[in-house]
Amino acid sequence: MELPLSTIQTRVLACGMPLFVEVMPSVRSAAVYWMLPAGCATDPDDREGVSTMMEELLLRGAGARNSKEHADAADRLGATRGTTTGTFTMGISSTMLGERVCDVLPLLVDMVRSPRVEDDAIEATRDLCLQAIESLKDDPQERAMLATRARHNPYPINRSGMGTVDGLTRTTRDDLVRFWDRLARPGGSAIAVAGAVNADRVERVLNDLLSGWSGVAKAPAVGPMPPRGYAHEDDDSSQVQIVVGYDAPPEPSPDAVLEKLAISVLSGGMSGRLFTEVREKRGLCYTVSAGYRGDKEFGTVIAYVGTAPERAQQSLDVLLEQLRHITTPEGKVTEEEFRRAKVGMKSGLVFSGESTSARAGALVTDWRRLGTPRTLEAVAAEIEAVTLDQLNAYLSKRKLGRMTIQTLGPAGLKV
Repeated sequence: MELPLSTIQTRVLACGMPLFVEVMPSVRSAAVYWMLPAGCATDPDDREGVSTMMEELLLRGAGARNSKEHADAADRLGATRGTTTGTFTMGISSTMLGERVCDVLPLLVDMVRSPRVEDDAIEATRDLCLQAIESLKDDPQERAMLATRARHNPYPINRSGMGTVDGLTRTTRDDLVRFWDRLARPGGSAIAVAGAVNADRVERVLNDLLSGWSGVAKAPAVGPMPPRGYAHEDDDSSQVQIVVGYDAPPEPSPDAVLEKLAISVLSGGMSGRLFTEVREKRGLCYTVSAGYRGDKEFGTVIAYVGTAPERAQQSLDVLLEQLRHITTPEGKVTEEEFRRAKVGMKSGLVFSGESTSARAGALVTDWRRLGTPRTLEAVAAEIEAVTLDQLNAYLSKRKLGRMTIQTLGPAGLKV
């Protein structure tokens, strides 16, 4: 299993923003990912949803071009455009042929430095955001996930990212402009380019385009940990949604790779313990999974089961049993499970290494969480260096701590 060869160059632009360039000799395409410190945790308390609206408005005209003109300019260059909002950051992404990168950069810079935020676009965007909240009525799994997040994470990183009806309704153009002016700053931002690119040329173009851009965005203050525990939301449904959340090592911790391997043992496809024990052996559910998410200062494991009401209690019991069993001497990871987990994680790396957009996103994500980007080879070496004894020693000391358990369905369960 070979990883594509690549090199990462790190530059600091004249405005103070880091630039990461990963040259990928095997491709002709390129991708840009621009991360800005403007996630939903930075929304004003009485205007939750400002970041969500800006995510859409960035695509609706910038600089001298209105919405259609901006989209047409990108199309002529064969470039895609995309925006996404996370907890702490907002991302602007684009893919194109490598030879077109420097032609596309002015369009992206306009989105950051001079979004138009026009009145007609604001109202259309507000309607889309309100419709997204309304659509949650038809998505019980997502409602259960958001309810878990609201009770598990400290304020303001417990927000849904969708905003609230009150916050979206109150938001004015002035609110949007102030929000973006406060947070669209080089301090706290980073940009990455991956693919068939020339780092020197990209740096020169960006320095010209970003001349005069300055400032530092202030990070949001994080509140105390919530009480967590069990909660149930009544829902007249033929299904029960079960979500379990608990703390895990943050991404910079040396234990993070051990946690990821453990989760791969639990939820690595049809060979994972959760699928085998909860679904295959007992036929308790239609889906079961667990995943790890690490950030700079915290990590979380979220496990999920979707099942029928008559099987819900046993599904929850077996899920909790398996999450705890792997930390016991009787449940230690076997050689075969360990090998499968490693192969699965490294296979994911190989696939991500073939995508310029995945690599550009990974570079800035690593920088924000770890302080520096990593090559695929470095990530693979970290996985390969772990031994089975190390993993089982880590799990033998692993305490799951105060869990957050959320159910959604016709009736509550016993915990």
